[in-house]
Amino acid sequence: MRYLFPLLSIAIILIAPFLGQIPIEISQINIPNSMEHTIFWKIRLPRIVVAFFTGALLGLSGLLFQSLFRNPMSTPFTLGVASGATLGTAFAIVFGLTSMVALFGFLGAMMTVITLFSITSRLSGYETNSLLLVGIALSFFYSASLMVLFYLSDESQSYEIIRFTMGSLDVVGFGDTFPLILSSILLLLLAIYYKDAIRLLLTSYDNAFLKGIEVKRVNTVLLIAVSIAVGIAVSLTGPIGFVGLIIPHIIKNIYQQSADRLLIPTFFYSGVFLVLCDLIARNLGTSSDIPIGVITSFLGGPFFVYLLIRQKT
Repeated sequence: MRYLFPLLSIAIILIAPFLGQIPIEISQINIPNSMEHTIFWKIRLPRIVVAFFTGALLGLSGLLFQSLFRNPMSTPFTLGVASGATLGTAFAIVFGLTSMVALFGFLGAMMTVITLFSITSRLSGYETNSLLLVGIALSFFYSASLMVLFYLSDESQSYEIIRFTMGSLDVVGFGDTFPLILSSILLLLLAIYYKDAIRLLLTSYDNAFLKGIEVKRVNTVLLIAVSIAVGIAVSLTGPIGFVGLIIPHIIKNIYQQSADRLLIPTFFYSGVFLVLCDLIARNLGTSSDIPIGVITSFLGGPFFVYLLIRQKT
């Protein structure tokens, strides 16, 4: 079992680009201007890269949020960053700025980050609970604003907005993937740098403070980094649920170790999980690909309920 999961995960990543509704001849992949060359290098391979790094980023973000908030139900979208990105995207769609959808999605996420920390810095004392409550309040505000945009939109615009909220890995070429890859790797390196502080924060803030950890600074740096990284991912793919919630719990149950030792496994297996979900979405024989968020919910929801039941027994 120790080597089964890594080998199976690598196999999934390797075969994923070759499977899809349109069969491709492997011998034709490196022939320029061929259909196989275009499908493999411009569509499928970039899609696998986006799936892996999006899943890895969301899974690692979920693990960090659950550790910092000390709440096993926390997700990468807890602070309302995804809602802000969705609102920014909807604004661009409704007002005809379709060429800047990703940019407005990112700006919406960053607006949320700035608002969050501006408000919490004015509160007496710094607590993650205060940040959590402000994030929930912003999510409600964004939901109301999104309803206004739905009212202003026409049928095709409403469909685009709804489609975005379901998540999508549709990319052409590697041009849009580099910010996602960079933010994922930087977040992993930052988490590894703070792994000792994370281990102490898991016990209690008081204990971490007595051990010389600057609790407020560590929390602020990690939460801002996670929020920015999630904002980049959501602006490109839309909000994809359950990855940041279910995968950290699965990894904890498999490895039986504290969160600071699960950073790399969570990063890797979360990426593999989303690649597997995308593989399923592209090979169900439907006329178009099923939104990736639907697949993650179908797989993640029942399994998470199973985990909860098993923990109670």
